[in-house]
Amino acid sequence: MAPNSFFASGELNPNITAESLEQLKRVYGLDKSLINQFISWISAVVRLDFGISFASGKSVHEEIFSRLPVTLFLNLVSLILVFSISMFLGIKSALNQQSKFDKLAKQFSLLSYAMPSFYLALIFVIFFSVKLSIFPISGLHSIEVKDGFEYYLDFAWHLVLPIFVMVFGGIGSLTMYIRSLTLGVLKSDYIFFALSRGIKGKKLFKYFILPNIAPPIVTILGLSLPGLIGGSVILESIFAINGMGLLFFQSALSRDYPVIMGVLIISAFLTLLGNIMADLVLLKLNPHFKNSN
Repeated sequence: MAPNSFFASGELNPNITAESLEQLKRVYGLDKSLINQFISWISAVVRLDFGISFASGKSVHEEIFSRLPVTLFLNLVSLILVFSISMFLGIKSALNQQSKFDKLAKQFSLLSYAMPSFYLALIFVIFFSVKLSIFPISGLHSIEVKDGFEYYLDFAWHLVLPIFVMVFGGIGSLTMYIRSLTLGVLKSDYIFFALSRGIKGKKLFKYFILPNIAPPIVTILGLSLPGLIGGSVILESIFAINGMGLLFFQSALSRDYPVIMGVLIISAFLTLLGNIMADLVLLKLNPHFKNSN
């Protein structure tokens, strides 16, 4: 059975005295009642003080914000690529329904949706890194590369496989969703009205199709921000990327509760930020949304 306390493993160590354990509990405030611990924690979070890591002894704030930029960069690049490719595949597939392109896009989307990201990552590591030695196996930088343009080129080269796996895993469901949205718009009365007036091609897409599929897509984009950290846990562990996902995974294994709570707070903040950004963009796309509320 897994220990339910960070100090449970220490209690089984004969070299650690009871006095040492009590001292550690006092240092981390675990000797107080649960209510007092919760009040102290809330007041500290307001000051952006997430406490001290049980495992490293460093401040949680330092641990999180030293790894957050890597995870945000990795996931934002993947998110932009996923939405760009899915928009192209989904819209073109809907506009050319039952064509060869539509059938290939649906088969590709099904493969993307059914393929587990961790399994695909392991296959890529074995094939491209171990056998062919094209891409590095893990990490963000090579040991021999120090600085300059080569440093950033090496950094980008290390991220090729992780980003490709994340993009491939996210394209499938989003492509089919956008395809479904576009097909629904194409069946609308205003599309038949526009076609009857001779509006076709790019003008039809720009003024009639895109404005009507944009709001649901923006909403999905805003809701994708909270998954930036959660979606990185497995891939950052496989590729040994020193980001928030790997930090959360290591903290969960070591019962490092202050770090776990700090990461969850960042995830909650991203949830609120994503919803606010999506609402602001929707308000820009449709000013009547403000008057309807």
